[in-house]
Amino acid sequence: MKRVLGTVTIGQSPRVDLIPEMKQLLDEDVVIIEAGALDGLTLAEVKKLYPEPGDYVLITRMADGTPVKIAEKHILPRMQQQITNLVEKGAEVIALVCTGEFPDFDCPRLVVKPQKVLFNAAASVAAGLKLGVLIPDADQIPQFSERWAGVGADLQVEPVTPYGPVEAIHEAAKSLRDWGAQVVVMDCIGYTLAMKQSVKEITGVPVILARSVVARMLAELL
Repeated sequence: MKRVLGTVTIGQSPRVDLIPEMKQLLDEDVVIIEAGALDGLTLAEVKKLYPEPGDYVLITRMADGTPVKIAEKHILPRMQQQITNLVEKGAEVIALVCTGEFPDFDCPRLVVKPQKVLFNAAASVAAGLKLGVLIPDADQIPQFSERWAGVGADLQVEPVTPYGPVEAIHEAAKSLRDWGAQVVVMDCIGYTLAMKQSVKEITGVPVILARSVVARMLAELL
């Protein structure tokens, strides 16, 4: 029996850099329907959604892979519309494919928020440990520091985009290693399994990857 998963990215669909990896962790009978909050917009139009001081900052990508920075407030109505569209297309579970913090949406189906899944998974094992967190952009340091403060014995946040050269990921991992991180969280759905493996090899400590944790939760629900 086919099960239908609807995914909503804060950028543009399809997410060829993300969904195929997540699908590997799901049952082969799961059908995925994708939608994006920025679908149908040009890069020039998206640049008008750039965050202002005090905005909640999100990092995502266009369909062609171009990375973009947007304010959450600008895309919430578009996310709601895409959720409604996916339910109308038969989605039984909706997954937001972003670890940002979002309000509740109007939806008659289960809505999986990666931020909650990732946070609770990491918090359950990081107590008393030095926690290193990789995030996409330096402008997000205040909001991510607030999110993870108090989870471990100490916290170090390193900004590095998943949409740039892999060498930057390696340098961020070295910084966390030198700081003495005992567990690392890769807090962006854009980080890949290959990036996780590199970070694990460099730091020598357990690494928790957002996309795989979320995919395993979805496998439980579908």
